[in-house]
Amino acid sequence: MNAVSRITWPRASFVGFDRIWNELDTALTNSVDNTNVFPRHNIVKVDDVSYIIELALAGYDHDDLTVELEEGLLVITGEKEDGEVEYLHKGISTKKFRRTFRLADFVEVRDAKFANGLLSIELVHIVPEEKKPQSIKIQ
Repeated sequence: MNAVSRITWPRASFVGFDRIWNELDTALTNSVDNTNVFPRHNIVKVDDVSYIIELALAGYDHDDLTVELEEGLLVITGEKEDGEVEYLHKGISTKKFRRTFRLADFVEVRDAKFANGLLSIELVHIVPEEKKPQSIKIQ
């Protein structure tokens, strides 16, 4: 059995989950070809419902960055104009980037802060009352 057949065989057992398979394919492809590695980042679990995504963005300013939420996809983009600077050595990358994170259902962005070259995005997982497990009274 080759790697492709191991990845595709479960599809025959699931109906209506095409989006999930496409997401897994994209994630596997991006992890193999390393196209989605800049900027470097951390994902911190604060507690059972809170997370922080930290991106190392030395050399960028507030105005160079955008953070957007698009149907469960957190999109962070950056573009810095270097102007007419002549570098003898450029070791701090300020290239244009687009970094995405797929958020689970009911994960909300609470805040975004940029300080000392570190962009921190606070996330919280809030399950609505109607989606929480409920106790049914037996009569």
